[in-house]
Amino acid sequence: MKKAIIFSLSTLLLATGCVDSLTEYNVDVKNPAAVPGVALFSNAERTLTRTVVSTSVNLNPFRLYVQYWAQTSYPQESRYDINTRQLNRAFWDALYTGALSNLNEAKKLIPNNQFASAAVQKNQQACVEILTVYTWKTLVDTYGNIPYTEALDFSNAQPKYDDAKTIYASLFTRLDAALASLDPTAAGMGDADILYKGDVASWVKFGNSLKLRMALTIADDDAAKAATAAVQAAPNVFKAVGDKAQLQFISAPPNTNPLWEDLVQSGRYDFVGAIPFVDRLNALNDPRRASYFKTGPGGGYVGATYGAQNKYIDYSAPGTRLEDPTLPGVLLSYSEVEFLLAEAAARGIAVGGTATSHYNAAVTASIEEAGGSTADATTYLAQPTVAYATAAGTYKQKIGVQKWISLYDQPVVAWTEWRRLDSPTLVRGFRSVSEIPVRLPYPSTELSLNGANREAAAAAIGGDRVTTKIFWDKF
Repeated sequence: MKKAIIFSLSTLLLATGCVDSLTEYNVDVKNPAAVPGVALFSNAERTLTRTVVSTSVNLNPFRLYVQYWAQTSYPQESRYDINTRQLNRAFWDALYTGALSNLNEAKKLIPNNQFASAAVQKNQQACVEILTVYTWKTLVDTYGNIPYTEALDFSNAQPKYDDAKTIYASLFTRLDAALASLDPTAAGMGDADILYKGDVASWVKFGNSLKLRMALTIADDDAAKAATAAVQAAPNVFKAVGDKAQLQFISAPPNTNPLWEDLVQSGRYDFVGAIPFVDRLNALNDPRRASYFKTGPGGGYVGATYGAQNKYIDYSAPGTRLEDPTLPGVLLSYSEVEFLLAEAAARGIAVGGTATSHYNAAVTASIEEAGGSTADATTYLAQPTVAYATAAGTYKQKIGVQKWISLYDQPVVAWTEWRRLDSPTLVRGFRSVSEIPVRLPYPSTELSLNGANREAAAAAIGGDRVTTKIFWDKF
């Protein structure tokens, strides 16, 4: 995988191939006129992954919103001060101009590769579509109505905003078409694919797992459609801990995990565990504590007041595992899939298995993904406060708490699932300026450059506020 990252980025600078005429010898290969489509795909994979796993206070505040972490000297983000650093603009720009623009151009350029067969190009286009759907879903889940049908057109500086639910319907259609066109007997992106190194069969699993995620996301809004999509996806989703969508970072900048950059390279000490999360881990005697956090004073795990200024040395800091520059960045995990299947079964959707069996598999997978053992998981699940049959609450509350714990390495998804499942119960931070955000407001650049369309979108969703819910967030 290390070779995959190095190769994919180098292809942005080098273009090779046979020459058809003497004039082609006059091409400067170090400054190509055209970038290969597969190289743009590599860059999109990297940009998307870095964006959703980052903990930069200038980009991704979601570990704070779900109260995994508290801050030390500068707690503004835990108090939901979005405007000072323009977090909403940074996240928007990273996905639009960083990921989607590269994917859009890759889709245009892939047919130009005369050395790739029609079957290979078809697989490559399907991989582009799956990652594109993932990115669009993330944007809708964050902002609601967004520019979609008129977006990514450089000739249109003022694209209209599309209805979020309508976008979801389009994404389901696009994802189904991509899945139908994948052919595991043919090659894919090759080494330019830094997620799967061109393994098309893995893209089939990833695409179906993404479809399952999308299905459960809309389950409270459109139960029938959610059930249909979940049943279709379930047979081909991730099946084991080794099945996942993740990018393996390397030890040398600029391809390190951004967590290492913020926790180690920066030389700063900005984050510690937050009381709601650390106290829940302690109450459940959770075996993932040693992976998630360092011990605090006295050798225990100590959480800090969320939203307050906290002394770094008095509390449990993020664990040493997160300080590894090669730590993979996770887009979708096997444990998440099993939690989705558990929820589907609890809702009466015929995905096979029971809510209990999938819940147990999800918790076990999460503990193993964090470095624990099957024995650790068995002991943990035997506790009445953890066991599906005896844990407190409804199926949403049982699954919600354990999914919250499991998604520690997937903060953007954790924020979405907390909003959707309404579990666990979290309260706003100390001296916060608003309730916990359930969406990000539109960037200031949209107000100044695309004002009329932005105003229409704000009116359509009920106001451009952090408390305005996305269409699927019904409770």
